[in-house]
Amino acid sequence: MNSEELRSFCLSLKGAEEKMPFGDSTLVFFVKEKMFCLADIVDFDSINVKCDPEKAVLLREQYEEVTPGYHMSKKHWNTVRTNGLISNKLLEEWIKDSYNLVVMGLPRKIQQELDEA
Repeated sequence: MNSEELRSFCLSLKGAEEKMPFGDSTLVFFVKEKMFCLADIVDFDSINVKCDPEKAVLLREQYEEVTPGYHMSKKHWNTVRTNGLISNKLLEEWIKDSYNLVVMGLPRKIQQELDEA
């Protein structure tokens, strides 16, 4: 997955927006002002995604390319190297999982607005 594929996939999710709150090189994807994915677009060598804490540990044990979230909560975020050893399909699944975790944490009214969009 390259940075344009990441951008395209993230923005295809309902209500997703992109911003650069941490400077000109870090692209962050939000749903309703909550982050679900971020990456350095200058040195695109990894992405950060939110993850269920138990699943996060399992993925780190299963895949060498998955490590605790860089500059993020090590419990709730994983950093995944985009070196081609993890398939785009799996990366998309983990991004979607991250998005869904964020949406599930939103108030019901906002969740319903996203469903209706």
